[in-house]
Amino acid sequence: MIEKTLIKYLDEDKGVYGKHVLGNLYGVNEELLSNEEYLKNLIINASKIANMHLVEIRSWRFVGNDSEGISIIALVLESHISLHTWPKYKFATLDVYTCGKYSDPERAFDYIVSNLKPERYTKNFIDRSCILFNL
Repeated sequence: MIEKTLIKYLDEDKGVYGKHVLGNLYGVNEELLSNEEYLKNLIINASKIANMHLVEIRSWRFVGNDSEGISIIALVLESHISLHTWPKYKFATLDVYTCGKYSDPERAFDYIVSNLKPERYTKNFIDRSCILFNL
């Protein structure tokens, strides 16, 4: 009964509809995880495929210690995409969060994973919705 009520209110735009997909990528090619331009373009394309509207993308390269890597944050109108890499460990974390019903964070997540080709990965879903029943 709660699910039907939830769907009814979501359809009537009476709250926040938040979808969050996040995970860890293991065994990724070190060269891919070190290629800042490739990773930025990958995130830009993922945002388009998932019907997100890119506002800005920023990246930072960290060097000089065991935690060398790249962090990329894409601000999208619907929320964000973030990717953090540790090439030495062939490891990355990926976070895609959207608000609203019209974008698909799982599609963006899957697109990025399919292009990075990890040996294995985790994928987790979090419902970030807030539905107001007394409107």
